[in-house]
Amino acid sequence: MPSPARFLRLPACLVIAAVLFGAAPALIASPQSSTEQAAARKKLADVHSRMQALAKQQSETAARREQLNAELAKQATALAVAARALRQTEAEQAAKQQQLDDLQQQRSALQEKLAGQRAAIAALLRATYTLGRGSDLRLLLGDEDVGRISRALVYSTYFQRDRVERVRLLMTDLARLQEVETTITAEQQALQAVREKREEQAQTLKKQRAAQQKLAREADATYQDQAQRLAALKENAQALNALVDKLQKAIDEAARKARQAAAREAAKQKRTGRKAPPVEVGNAGANIRGNLPWPAAGDVHSYGNGVLIRASGGSEIHAVARGRVIYAGFLRGYGMLLILNHGDGWMSMYGNNETLLHGVGDAIEAGQAIGTASAPTGVNTGVYFELRHNSQPVDPRSWLSKHR
Repeated sequence: MPSPARFLRLPACLVIAAVLFGAAPALIASPQSSTEQAAARKKLADVHSRMQALAKQQSETAARREQLNAELAKQATALAVAARALRQTEAEQAAKQQQLDDLQQQRSALQEKLAGQRAAIAALLRATYTLGRGSDLRLLLGDEDVGRISRALVYSTYFQRDRVERVRLLMTDLARLQEVETTITAEQQALQAVREKREEQAQTLKKQRAAQQKLAREADATYQDQAQRLAALKENAQALNALVDKLQKAIDEAARKARQAAAREAAKQKRTGRKAPPVEVGNAGANIRGNLPWPAAGDVHSYGNGVLIRASGGSEIHAVARGRVIYAGFLRGYGMLLILNHGDGWMSMYGNNETLLHGVGDAIEAGQAIGTASAPTGVNTGVYFELRHNSQPVDPRSWLSKHR
């Protein structure tokens, strides 16, 4: 049996290869031939080569994933712009259609009124003819009854005045009808232009959606196993935590400055005797405790610290409580994300939006639409909703209403 000293003098690569390939007992039992040593070294070199190739592949995959995530961020922004433009055009189209409907109602009312006026004028003309059996001159020359002549002239004067007034009103309404007809033609042309614009935007949105879904599938395909997916989810959660901490520090700093301003104003009031105006510090009046409304309709699944709501694509996402927008933009793992500050340390988060309808600083009322949902494309897609208090996640199911 070789001595320990002799074993220690063996090449290090052979010792490693022996451990890797189960050859240690043989090495200890008897000396290795040069052929066997060369074979062991080759096996070790092959393992080292495979490990280097695997490390290179993982590095390239990670780099590709980062590139895809960057492209996904740009694509999500472009998609949000396209979806918002389409939404605005649809609102414009609805408004113009309403204007056109109102104008057409005005036209119908004017046409009915004109028909009545024409009938009244015709009746007036018939009455004038019947009363005078001709002209006023015939009344003067052919009748010796002075009283009758006097009455006829008075009636004729009234009829003439009424006829003139009715004709004037008729001409005014005819002119108004012509204006309405012209406006209707212009509105119909404008509405057609808006419809064509909407159709173009819808096609653009369709292409943007397809491009984003393709990028999302490519990014998803870079995860080779569940462990990598879980690691990515952990990184996404850490990025969200860092963002929330940063936002909370900004909120706390703003509240501190507001308190200092209030204190200075109070001191000034004390010196001058003037009543200071009330100072609002943050949004502390808001309170989201209670049975909150769900932000969207759809099947609900737990996901991370929040829930995923499988809302239909394009449907509106609503704020669960009154608040102010403190973040509106793309965040990896959460898509187009909007965060509301409700005061008293409470925040609500709405992720995976197709488009955001508000920007940072906007005041939002409870139930107001804040975004639209992306079309579900996979298992872990849907509107992401999360609640936090003092930067710590809370179970949203215990705060949202039992009825959806």
